[in-house]
Amino acid sequence: MKKKIDPVVDEAIETLNMKDGPSRRRLLEGAGLFSASAAASALIAACSSSSSSSAQPKTSASATAAAVGNFPSTPPWQFWFVNHVTTNLFFVPTQNGMKDAAKLLGLPAPRWGGSANSLASEMVSYLNTAIAAKANGIATTVISATSFTTPVKNAMNAGIPVISYNADGVVSHGVADIGTNRLCYVGQALYLSGQQMGQQILTLLPTPGEVAIFIATPGTGNIQPRFDGAASVLTPKGYTVKEIATGALTSAEGPAEKAYLTGAKSSLKGAFAVDAGSTEQLGPSLASVGLAGKIPAGGFDLTPGTLTAIGAGQLNFTINQDPYLQGFLPVLYLYLFNLTGGQVSPPDTDTGLGFVTKSNVALYQKSSSYLGSAGSPSLISRSGAIQNPPATTST
Repeated sequence: MKKKIDPVVDEAIETLNMKDGPSRRRLLEGAGLFSASAAASALIAACSSSSSSSAQPKTSASATAAAVGNFPSTPPWQFWFVNHVTTNLFFVPTQNGMKDAAKLLGLPAPRWGGSANSLASEMVSYLNTAIAAKANGIATTVISATSFTTPVKNAMNAGIPVISYNADGVVSHGVADIGTNRLCYVGQALYLSGQQMGQQILTLLPTPGEVAIFIATPGTGNIQPRFDGAASVLTPKGYTVKEIATGALTSAEGPAEKAYLTGAKSSLKGAFAVDAGSTEQLGPSLASVGLAGKIPAGGFDLTPGTLTAIGAGQLNFTINQDPYLQGFLPVLYLYLFNLTGGQVSPPDTDTGLGFVTKSNVALYQKSSSYLGSAGSPSLISRSGAIQNPPATTST
């Protein structure tokens, strides 16, 4: 017997304006499709009981794909994810998200590869391997405005849908240079997020002074737009903004920060970072030179070390971009594109810009596969009012 559809999921379906809404409501025995990030968690929760039921037989990927709700039988489509820092802790939730979505749809787990050190040549090589293997869909970070133009075009010409996630070319001084003909982008509005960080720095440090912004790999499309966005806010106000490279490997970022902080501590008024690794290392680095809690500090992403540093008062804030959705949504979008023969084309999706501070960090310190701190998905209970600021043109 089909389960009664959850009202939250029903509302999510309506936001898609699907012509075949009633039949789609039977997807996954009572779950529904959703629009962007707002209904992703509702979909997972609504599906959890049916996917874990002992009454469901264990089947192969192809058989499971044929049994997904009201949808027709499909091949076991194999999707590929191309990444620029494959072993970075930041992307653990992304990998969990892509696997969860694939399992939800009865598909094999997507393949994951690329570069561990933000080398575009290695990423392109892996992308070309996916094309040669006749992948059914590719999701790739695009950290360069030029390196991915040809391989993405080749994939699309071969009939392989391509989605970018996390990084979408380069934004220079607010002007986007995407560089590919991908179908859509799933990720944070990076330049805008940098501007929002700049505004936060103005609040924490109202008097102009010297500010260091640490960045793993200057020039790459996943983080350079953030630095540029922050600088666009701070420089006109009279702040001296120092761009300090730390390297792609987390093990090198801490030493690079400590070396700079040691030499600049007498003049430095604030220290910030625009990538996950540099942010995670920033709290301990500040503590090692006696600056933790003495100057404003903050950065990006929700790695365990960053959350600990916020709780300890070493960092004032970090900015969340929801990496889980950057894995989950591309799989759903590629599935729909293949299922509908291209009739349902995926939209650009902003996965968010949320500030995490000492006042709300406890929520994100709960063990969870959605944040990369636990192995399996689980239902996370909550209660009370949902604190969220009014929407503006920039949030």
